[in-house]
Amino acid sequence: MGVIMQSFYWDCPREEGREFQWWNYVRGKIPSLAQTGFTALWLPPIHKAANLGGPSMGYDPYDYYDLGEFDQKGTVPTWFGTRQELDQLIETAHSHRLGVIADLVINHNSGADGQEVNPLIDQARWTKFDPKSGKFPRNWECFHPSMYESWDEGTFGDMPDLSHRNPYVYAEILKLTRWLVEEVGFDGFRYDFVKGYGANTITAIQEYRYMRGREPFMPYGVAEFWDNAHAIENWVDLANFSNSNPVDAFDFPLREMLKALCDQYGFSLNSLLTWETVLQKQPHTTVTFVENHDLRDEGRPIINDKLLAYSYILTHEGYPCVFWHDYYNYNLAMEDSPNGIAALVTAHEKYAGGGTQVLYVDDNLYIMQRTGYEDKPGLIYVLNNRGDTWNGKLVATKFMNASFQPVAWWSKTDLARPINQPTDRDGRAQFYAPPRGYAVYAVK
Repeated sequence: MGVIMQSFYWDCPREEGREFQWWNYVRGKIPSLAQTGFTALWLPPIHKAANLGGPSMGYDPYDYYDLGEFDQKGTVPTWFGTRQELDQLIETAHSHRLGVIADLVINHNSGADGQEVNPLIDQARWTKFDPKSGKFPRNWECFHPSMYESWDEGTFGDMPDLSHRNPYVYAEILKLTRWLVEEVGFDGFRYDFVKGYGANTITAIQEYRYMRGREPFMPYGVAEFWDNAHAIENWVDLANFSNSNPVDAFDFPLREMLKALCDQYGFSLNSLLTWETVLQKQPHTTVTFVENHDLRDEGRPIINDKLLAYSYILTHEGYPCVFWHDYYNYNLAMEDSPNGIAALVTAHEKYAGGGTQVLYVDDNLYIMQRTGYEDKPGLIYVLNNRGDTWNGKLVATKFMNASFQPVAWWSKTDLARPINQPTDRDGRAQFYAPPRGYAVYAVK
């Protein structure tokens, strides 16, 4: 299915000394990302933000149609760059066959130009928006509480929430997504904070009949619904009930399992089979991830042996997403070696097809096979939770008389190459992984 790169983290332009130059920086990484095997870039919110406390990451949207062109909110470019530089990034990504995913923040707005009295509650609120783009101006009727609905699904700080049931707001959101797909060139959306509004909005955006180059186009979609597995599954079912272009969801429970694997002393690998995750029930609509901008910067990062978590998501089903800060800033890419994320991405794109079958599991050893599908022939994945020695087992695979070679492996204490493992006529072979590490085997 591919691999997504989340191409930002909190305050990344300032942290890396690339304020107003982030689009150019990301663009420069595209050739190597494409060569490694990444298939999509998830960009931060691209519109002009309120910037009330200085340049922001864009989750406080002000003018949806200002992508770095109008002199407002203290600057012409966004914190990431100009509209021209964004266009160049998208063009470069497409030339390397990478899709580009826009972070769509449509729950709330910020940075209003004036206050208005909402007569429903007789209170003055910051709800008068007169953006310089001249598109999607808003007043109190566009926000909760409104004449069109009495219930606000969820609030985000003290920013006014858009009332999607207002026909004007609903239509403007669809105009916006059409513009982003058909004119700007985005290939899909990451939907921010979907708990804040009805799933029918997502269904409408996904179902809209977009045209690109006189050809029908169906954008990709993935939602941030931060909850337990059952709640996420219910939301996905609701959003996709009458949807011919289904939306995916991030698997937050899986991420908690991966944090336990990496950071919890005595974690049993048997838990990989019993932990309730979205991936268990709906792998076809699940985006798996190890870290993101919220978790890392809100005190919930994975601390230890993070490559174990990446080895899991990049060998199992689901649509994996890699975090920029892990790949580049924490130096976990390890490009041109078999020991980092880059090798796992390449292995995912070459071999990780078909269903997942667990061949053996105990407290300290987990062996799984992907059975293969179309041009991806499958693989064997071994995870070793013992910190003092190599660990493996004789298992019966579906691959008879096959010669398996390691294509990716890692251990903090032993980076020796695992030994090739031929299977017999019954598909049996012994597969090993290094201490507190993993190994991925494939028939090359």
